[in-house]
This record gives sequence, C-alpha cells and structure tokens, in this order.
Amino acid sequence: MIDYSVVVPVFNSNESLIELFNRLSKVFNELGSSFEVVFVEDCGTDGSWDTIANLKKKHPEHIKAIRLNKNFGQHSATMCGFSFAIGERIITIDDDLQNPPEEIPKLISAYEENNSDITYGIYTKKQHSFARNMLSKGVKKSNKIFHKGTDKGSSFRLLSSRIIQKVLAHNITFIFVDEVVQWYTNKISFVAVDHKKREHSKSGYGPVKLFMLAANLTFFYTNIPLKIMIYGGMIISFFSFLLAMKFVVQKMFYDVPLGYTSMIVAILFSTSVIVFSLGVIGSYLSRIQMIQNKKPQFDIDQVLD
Repeated sequence: MIDYSVVVPVFNSNESLIELFNRLSKVFNELGSSFEVVFVEDCGTDGSWDTIANLKKKHPEHIKAIRLNKNFGQHSATMCGFSFAIGERIITIDDDLQNPPEEIPKLISAYEENNSDITYGIYTKKQHSFARNMLSKGVKKSNKIFHKGTDKGSSFRLLSSRIIQKVLAHNITFIFVDEVVQWYTNKISFVAVDHKKREHSKSGYGPVKLFMLAANLTFFYTNIPLKIMIYGGMIISFFSFLLAMKFVVQKMFYDVPLGYTSMIVAILFSTSVIVFSLGVIGSYLSRIQMIQNKKPQFDIDQVLD
C-alpha cells in the first residue's frame, strides 16, 4: 500500500491538469512519501481525457485514469475515485488549482496532530464570486441546522482509508461525501489554507446546481419537509379550529353571517397547504423511485490503471 492517494474529479479543466500533476509530484517528493493521483474525468467536452491519457503514458506508476460515461457530478466522481484509491490516506483536491497542492503539508500536519479521521482545508478567503460564496455558505449553514453537521468544510480534505471504506458501503443515488463521513466520526479537524483565483475555464457550480444540491441534501438525508408537513398541519388545524369556533359563536349569539370572504379565504388557505404537502410527498416519491430503480452513482467508460 502506498502512503497517499490523491483523488481529482475532473470536469473541463484541460488547461490545468499537467501543472496540477507536476506540483503534486513535487510536494510528495519533498515529503518523501509514495503517492498516486486518481483522475476521474466526469465526461467533459474540452479534451481533458486526452491530457490525462498522455499523463498516464508518461507517469504510469503514479497515475490512475478513469473516464465516466456521462456527467455524474463532483461527489459521484469522487466516490468513483475512492473505489480505485489504495493509499493509507486519501486526499481530495479540485482540478482547477484553486487549492494549491503546496498546502497539502498543512492538511497532513493537522491530521496527525489532532489524530483525525478527516481534516478539511478551510479557506482564509474564498476566491469565488459574491453570489457563489453566498449560495455556498447557505448550503453549509443548512447542513449544520438541518443535518446536524458542520458549517465548515471544503472539497480539499484528507481522510483515513478506514473512513473511506465505510463511505464506499453506501450505494445511494445521490451521495454527499461530507454528510456520510460525519455519520461515522466526530474526529474532524480544520486547518486554514490558501485559496487562489480560478485562472482557467469556469466553475461547474452555478446558482441552479447549488440550489439543487441543497434540495437533494434535504430530501435524501433528512425528513425535515415531512416534519414541516406534520407540525405545520397541526398548527394550521389548531388555528383553523379556533377560527371556525369564532364564526360559530358569532353566528349563534350575534347573528352575523359567516360571509363569502371568510369561506373563500379558508378554502384557498387549506388548498394551498394541501398542494404544498402533495409537492413534498411527490419529491420524496420521486427519490424513492430512483432508489428502487437502483440508479448508479457513476458508470465507468474506460480505465487506465
């Protein structure tokens, strides 16, 4: 077994891959550690796979190359990389050089000092757009509130192979690596690392993808919407009962007509609650169907091992 496996999900980052590998090689050579880089090409369109294949020919002992049949997303590509990694410790890093490989020794030091199962590199200043930063922060805050996780974290992390094996046991369509890791351990540490501006191409995470990520986290990993339906329904029923009693008392003692307006308001209000609840149920049913259909996390097209 080698010391470190570096898993790199790749999507349209052809221009940065050679530099990324060279810098990773330099870091591990200086550390005196054995390593491999597991590139998982997530069906991009910019020729990244050809670059990875050429790197594999030049450095066969240090590179594993996997190409997926379609775009499955960063976390699924990361899971695919985990399944090929054989290092005692696994590092995940983005393909765009926003996470400088030279920061890896900081991860290793914090991991060893804290006897952690996972160490996250936390950015001193994130070099994303304001909108991207706000949306990303919202996803992390919701993860802490609704999923009892941490609101800190990043895709630049170091994990023990023991935890990786537990994560790989989860065969679920939508996988969120950090959520599953935190089911198994509280031995989590953090270290401040540098974060560079993206020099090549554009990020694959836009507002829509971040919103869908937050939605999938909520539906796949919590029962929060169902709880909202249950407790919201109870509260609405209680106040509806009080409102109904008010109209009954008014009718009995003051001979006040119930009125067209109150009836319409009650109907529209109850209808909106029913429609919302049906939407939540439909969202859960669609995900149950995906699980029953055993839709794969990823599907491999080609492997250069």
